[in-house]
Amino acid sequence: MHTFELHRGTLPLLVSLPHNGTDIPEDIRTLLVDEAQSAPDTDWHVDQLYEFALAMGASVLKPHYSRYVIDLNRPPDDTSLYPGQNTTGLCPTVAFSGRSIYRDGKSPDAEAIVQRTAQYWLPYHTALQAELHRLKQQHGRALLWEGHSIRPELPFLFEGRLPDFNLGTVEGRSFPDAGLRAVEAVLAAQSDYSWVSNGRFKGGYTTRHYGRPSEGWHAIQMELAQSTHLTAESAPFAYDGAKAERLRTPLKQILTSLQNWSPS
Repeated sequence: MHTFELHRGTLPLLVSLPHNGTDIPEDIRTLLVDEAQSAPDTDWHVDQLYEFALAMGASVLKPHYSRYVIDLNRPPDDTSLYPGQNTTGLCPTVAFSGRSIYRDGKSPDAEAIVQRTAQYWLPYHTALQAELHRLKQQHGRALLWEGHSIRPELPFLFEGRLPDFNLGTVEGRSFPDAGLRAVEAVLAAQSDYSWVSNGRFKGGYTTRHYGRPSEGWHAIQMELAQSTHLTAESAPFAYDGAKAERLRTPLKQILTSLQNWSPS
């Protein structure tokens, strides 16, 4: 059973898109409420948005299955990454709206969570870690770019409206501030998009776990507002090619600056 797709590149850069998947196995789909069956909390079309990274020579890793099956950006013990704030778990039972994903009495039990972790979570992270090892061995360093997107207004998760670009380096622990400044310089030089570093989203499990600068592994999370590349922030979440092409300009500049960056 193939649960993910990995394209190996030639640069010391791995783009991971853990919430890009949309597939839901039928035995799980039947447990979901109607509105959850279309997986509205997907990071819509980020694989299409980041197609340019493949052409650059980056490695790209993306899952086939939805975050409603299992969230690949959560720790396997389901410890909260943002204590005291509303969030969703390893096998989410509520949507970003705060409403239940599952029909009454159909939420996954401990056995189901263990099974999903083994079937979906572990293979993805095994591949991710192996690719980082390969890049580090080949280039002397490895950079993980965690590509995400989200609706910019979600009262259940955060107040107000998110900026267009939301960078997370776990307050400098997953990626040095000196390198982050190069990324921020790209964003500061443009006026089309708002941005923030280490705001509401400081980095999920993957950024926190694999961002190990002392070992030559560096990680950055980018959470994009979906208004930057979708026609609307509601179903059917259609891709807006013109918006996406404009968005690619700063994204390409950022990834180019990162591929040329190395720790001193």
